[in-house]
Amino acid sequence: MTTPKPAKIILAKLGLDGHDRGVKVIAKALEKAGMDVVYMGMRVTPEQVADRAQEENADVIGVSLLSGAHKPLMAKLMKAVEEREMRGEALILLGGTVPDADRESLAEIGVDGVFPVGSSLRDIEAFITERLSAREERG
Repeated sequence: MTTPKPAKIILAKLGLDGHDRGVKVIAKALEKAGMDVVYMGMRVTPEQVADRAQEENADVIGVSLLSGAHKPLMAKLMKAVEEREMRGEALILLGGTVPDADRESLAEIGVDGVFPVGSSLRDIEAFITERLSAREERG
């Protein structure tokens, strides 16, 4: 029996957001859970993230934003993902300072999950694991 390949996770900080302690904690937690994590760092563009996700054949693209620019930046990321014909291939997750009132509009553009500041590491890990398992079962 072959061991399933670990989930490939791309994490990044879009825009001018300059605080990355939280995303580094998440990266470590996901690594400890057996996932293959690439943290691209701060001040990357949506296009750079989509390119890297495509190169790495990512299962998950996770973005951390604390700047309040989540709506325009996630719209740009979704456009970049669509341009690379990756829509539906990777889960798109957003973490950080995200008002509850913005969750619906983010879901409408294709963001699969939103994890505000203070979200449990276990909840994030479980969400990823459950969603990827369900996707695998559907084939």
